[in-house]
Amino acid sequence: MKKEDLLSVADLTPSEVKKIIALALKMKRGSAPKSLSGKILVLLFEKPSLRTRVSFEVAIHQLGGYCIYLSPEEVGLGKREPASDVARVLSHYVDGIIARTYYHETLRMLAEYSNVPVINALSDLEHPCQALADLMTIEEKKEKLKGLNLAFVGDGNNVANSLLFAAAVTGINFSIASPAGYAVKKDILQKAKDLALQSGSQILLTDKPEVAVKDADVVYTDVWTSMGQEVESAIRRKAFSRYQIDARLLSLAKKNAIFMHPLPAHHGEEVAVGIVDDPRSVVFDQAENRLHLQKALLAKMYGNAGRTR
Repeated sequence: MKKEDLLSVADLTPSEVKKIIALALKMKRGSAPKSLSGKILVLLFEKPSLRTRVSFEVAIHQLGGYCIYLSPEEVGLGKREPASDVARVLSHYVDGIIARTYYHETLRMLAEYSNVPVINALSDLEHPCQALADLMTIEEKKEKLKGLNLAFVGDGNNVANSLLFAAAVTGINFSIASPAGYAVKKDILQKAKDLALQSGSQILLTDKPEVAVKDADVVYTDVWTSMGQEVESAIRRKAFSRYQIDARLLSLAKKNAIFMHPLPAHHGEEVAVGIVDDPRSVVFDQAENRLHLQKALLAKMYGNAGRTR
């Protein structure tokens, strides 16, 4: 059977997204079956991680599988050994590769040369596992997805890209406010618009946070400076100074709006001090749901009852 990878949210159909979220919510309510019994999965990470690493390791353990973590120093991906060779070697040892890389092209290379399914656990282009867990959280809190208004304020980064695709696939209206030079790229936007034609999702790009947040059901932000961009931090703090989520901006959303952030948060930068602890904040539920969503995803991609290599 053809190998299935998950490099982008856009790799999934609306029906697949719906089924994964439903399974994740079911797993959160009760114990998860040991669907990975006898399976060995590898976490191949170039970047440090808290939520992604721990949630995947715990998920694999709870599903009865075995997890191997490979750090940057152990592999030297693309430096000591090319990604193509790493993929071919690991394919002979394990049942799946979960990779967290600096560059999306590295993921594509791993997927091309691997004989086992590859999951994108973060690249510079996308963060699909985060976006899927976000959808799960939104459905858990709002009891629906289609027709909701989601406002993203900040950098058009990997999280924004995946969230845009997730919204376009599921019929969520997506507004993003970014300063000039930091908007989502044209190819990402066009792909999202193509997906939105099928779901009815409306997409708005603006440089005004107030416009994006007005009447939003969900207000979302992320760090202004991602890992690997530290040399730009001073420039970015200046460019994004009007894009902080604070009480004033949050008040423009609907009264029952929820606030989301993928963490880690830089309190006092993209989010005002105290907002993470605001009653409207669901950021720690959002973090927990990474575990449950990834259990559902792992069961689908590698589970004994699902489709595997």
